[in-house]
Amino acid sequence: MRSVLGLLGPSVVTGAADDDPCAIGTYAKTGAAFGFSLLWMVPLVFPMIAASVYLSSKIGMVSGMGIAGVLRNYYSRWLLYPVIAALLVANIIGAAADIGAIAASLRLIMPIPASLIIIAVTFLIIGMLTWGTYSRLQKTFKWLALALFAYVGAGFLANPDWTVVGMGTALPRLRLNADYLGMIVAMIGTSLSPYLFFWQASQEVEEEMAIGRHHVWQRRGASDHELRYAAFDVNAGMIFSCLIIYFIVVCTAATLFRAGQHNIDSAYAAAQALRPLAGRAAAWLFAAGVVGVGILAVPVLTTGPAYALAEAFDWKHSLDHRPEHARQFYAVIIVSTLVAMGLNFVGINPIHALFWAGVVEGLLTPPLLLMIMLITNNPEIMGKHVNSRALNVLGWLSTATTSAAAVGLIWSWIR
Repeated sequence: MRSVLGLLGPSVVTGAADDDPCAIGTYAKTGAAFGFSLLWMVPLVFPMIAASVYLSSKIGMVSGMGIAGVLRNYYSRWLLYPVIAALLVANIIGAAADIGAIAASLRLIMPIPASLIIIAVTFLIIGMLTWGTYSRLQKTFKWLALALFAYVGAGFLANPDWTVVGMGTALPRLRLNADYLGMIVAMIGTSLSPYLFFWQASQEVEEEMAIGRHHVWQRRGASDHELRYAAFDVNAGMIFSCLIIYFIVVCTAATLFRAGQHNIDSAYAAAQALRPLAGRAAAWLFAAGVVGVGILAVPVLTTGPAYALAEAFDWKHSLDHRPEHARQFYAVIIVSTLVAMGLNFVGINPIHALFWAGVVEGLLTPPLLLMIMLITNNPEIMGKHVNSRALNVLGWLSTATTSAAAVGLIWSWIR
């Protein structure tokens, strides 16, 4: 297993972070509310996720900068600052909800007060980020990503009818009602989260810095071989991500939907409801997956805006730097993580917070994808590595789909 993980680049971590506890709650709700009837969405969203993350990889590899750095150097600052502000707010709220989900899930396994777990998890994450090197963190994150295989196990323990599962996957069924269409919008919005794009581009820069390319001019440019490897890495990471989405839906469809428990509002609620239906093992696997991926996802959520702010204001930034050598960068990470912890103690309803974080992300994704498409088609930035026709088709399809989802969300408010 160590050799397999060693072959994979940063995309397996990105794919795992896409299935954070908040996303797990959305996918669990999908299966509980609509059974197997939305499984066809998983193979449909895969090419859009893969294309969007690969475009982000390409920006980092070819330009030698993250997305915020490219926007700062080649586009107007008025585009950059609102994007970073929205990303910061959404990511902190998402991190808060994830920390709360970790605490709730651990309580299913160990009877420890949630407040103690929240504090312990927060300082564990801060310690990991401030005292670990980039390479050590990547290895840790890859091992934590394996926790998501718990959902494959939970899916089999749920004992679904695999014929019905196959039909739900291969035969799309469209229902023209608000709840069904709303869940489609939620699945698209959850899987195409803007923090993934910033994180992926920044990780490609970190990979270059880890081999001694500390200046932008040293990192600029990428060979065809490097881009082919990036495409392989991204596809592997996103296949992993979509496999987990698939089994989360299968698990809750085979248990909660079948038992008539359609109103699940979080990953913790799903794990708790599974215990009497699929047994303690399935419930514990579901909870263990939340804990493992949560400890991975919170650093991604709090570090992503730190990269963006550091690039916007030209601060030193790298997870390989000691905190005293990149003070502003680490200050953003630490303050963001502490604020996320604090939100769990001020009486904010985590479900409402999660909803509004999803709204901000859903509205931010279309303009961000538009900017990514403009960047990756700009020969001044990308040189000969501007998008191919096939990549443009997938990229613009992703942009159009997320735009339609955002319009659908707004329409649902005003109708």
